[in-house]
Amino acid sequence: MFAPEILAATVDFLAGLAGDGAALEFGIGTGRIALPLAARGVPVHGIDLSRAMVERIRAKPGGDAIGVTIGDFATTRVESRFRLAYLVFNTINNLTTQAEQVACFRNAAAHLEPGGFFVVEVGVPPLRLVPPGQRFYTYNVSDTKWDIDEFDFATQQFYSHHFSVRDGRLDRNSIPFRYVWPSELDLMAQLAGMELAERWENWRREPFTAE
Repeated sequence: MFAPEILAATVDFLAGLAGDGAALEFGIGTGRIALPLAARGVPVHGIDLSRAMVERIRAKPGGDAIGVTIGDFATTRVESRFRLAYLVFNTINNLTTQAEQVACFRNAAAHLEPGGFFVVEVGVPPLRLVPPGQRFYTYNVSDTKWDIDEFDFATQQFYSHHFSVRDGRLDRNSIPFRYVWPSELDLMAQLAGMELAERWENWRREPFTAE
């Protein structure tokens, strides 16, 4: 996610949609996208629940120019309007109920100027890669690290389990998410008064296919 070619393509895409307007990032984190986007001349404001994340933004060059509001990006309002609202790297899945995800779309719409854009970067759920009769998808396997996603197909809840060996000990970190389908995102947008403008495989606008 920090590869220069990924960052460049992401910032190019977002800057093109923002034009001469401002951008609002939901889940701004440590400023991975916000800082290079601001360096391109796009005024950026962020919403994030974590004060520790915001402290890391402030410690970086240019971080003091990024406005950040502390709160839940599904409901927290900023007293400004933006040409672009966006969330990246599966952040929508951190909202672990459908109601929260719908609220996020409505919150984005409430912040947008007429004709503005809401951009969502999220992976398509890899359920067809899960072996029949199982609910686990294993990836990034090495001698010292295992990443395993555990799915509940009835509720669209899943946990990302991360196991790593450190100093001879096995550490585990499990994070809850809710996966969401492209068609479901479209319906959430409609409920918020928006409609689909574009859908791509990646930031380089390559075609979105069944793969």
